[in-house]
Amino acid sequence: MIGKTTNAFRLKNIQVARSKSQDLSMSDCLAFKLGLAIPTLNEAGNIGTLLESLHDVLLTAPIGYEIIVVDDDSKDGTAEVAREYGRRDPRVRVFTRQGKRGLAGAVMYGWAQTDANLLGVIDADLQHPPEVLPRLLEPVMNGNDIAIASRYVSNENNGLGDWNRLRAFISRAGTLATAPLQKKDMRIRDPLSGFFVVRRECIEGLDLQPEGFKILLEILVRARVRRPIEVPFHFGTRHAGKSKADFKVALAYFNLLGKLSRHALFGPGQR
Repeated sequence: MIGKTTNAFRLKNIQVARSKSQDLSMSDCLAFKLGLAIPTLNEAGNIGTLLESLHDVLLTAPIGYEIIVVDDDSKDGTAEVAREYGRRDPRVRVFTRQGKRGLAGAVMYGWAQTDANLLGVIDADLQHPPEVLPRLLEPVMNGNDIAIASRYVSNENNGLGDWNRLRAFISRAGTLATAPLQKKDMRIRDPLSGFFVVRRECIEGLDLQPEGFKILLEILVRARVRRPIEVPFHFGTRHAGKSKADFKVALAYFNLLGKLSRHALFGPGQR
């Protein structure tokens, strides 16, 4: 359900089961369903491969799931490729947003289309390895509020793939800029990750106002997250197409920092 506030999303309430044991029974697993959002913009060369990989990974996962592809009106046929796959697998649904841009908004739009009690996001460019997904699901099914695929769990840059030093430095600087916004008792090393799974109950009822390409940071600042966990992963290489990182992305990020800073200072924060 989309909230009344412009560009805001409020997810409807869905009852979520919590496991009291680290060993999940079959009934525990059946109580969970994953709604995985894939925001896309001109990813026709990647989306088919990603959907096939996700199918292989989730086929053996002890959990129900659906995949929601949200395409921002790509001109390269991304939505058509995804819909063709969806005709073979009804668990894949495809939505096209006309006249809208922004990864964060696409993610929230996708989550609003599902009744799943676990919500996830993964990039379409294959830089987020689908085989990491079960390692994100397990801790959330066992009681953590959110599991984040982190490039910075270790002290080295070994999670950044083949990034050059300049790109790694810019990424680190952007991450350090979030430090004043993070809750004092919950410091996340990779708050700008675009690959994570969160319990729906942590964000339902909140009027999140996604902006730009980063949704995780707003969730960490505003949502009811108390038990996070970071899972190490190796950031892959883009398979096809072009990166969306540009000046507009950087500007949107600084706008997001400003908005969340105002919330932290003057809003009903939970820090």
